[in-house]
Amino acid sequence: METPDGNLAQSLREALRPLWRRLNANKTLSMGKIDVLARLERGPATSADLATAARISPQAIATAVRELESLGLVGRTPDDRDRRRVWIELTEAGRERLAQERAIGNAWLEQALTEQLTPEEQKLLASAVPLLRKLTGGAAGE
Repeated sequence: METPDGNLAQSLREALRPLWRRLNANKTLSMGKIDVLARLERGPATSADLATAARISPQAIATAVRELESLGLVGRTPDDRDRRRVWIELTEAGRERLAQERAIGNAWLEQALTEQLTPEEQKLLASAVPLLRKLTGGAAGE
């Protein structure tokens, strides 16, 4: 499908890129670390679980988890049955930090939506959210 300026995929990417940059402009953690915290918000996970969910290498997850642990945002607990397995869980400080990181972009976006879009445009945009989620397999991540 084409848009007035060409290809739909290209137009969508060009529209979303500056929005994504603006949403993340003032965050203090990388998106990868925020994704780890968001995954752990649903419950403890192993490094392998996190790597699979994020589609990144176990080494990259190990680095991210070490950094998050040094900040006190996650903790590690050995599995009771299998001492080789270690569960990574979100700390209370991690929950608070995740909420802060989410709030940074949300405050700007909420203001932009109300100030720059009419109520009709807001409804139209709201109707596109399920379609955008469908493109990512239903992912509701950060």
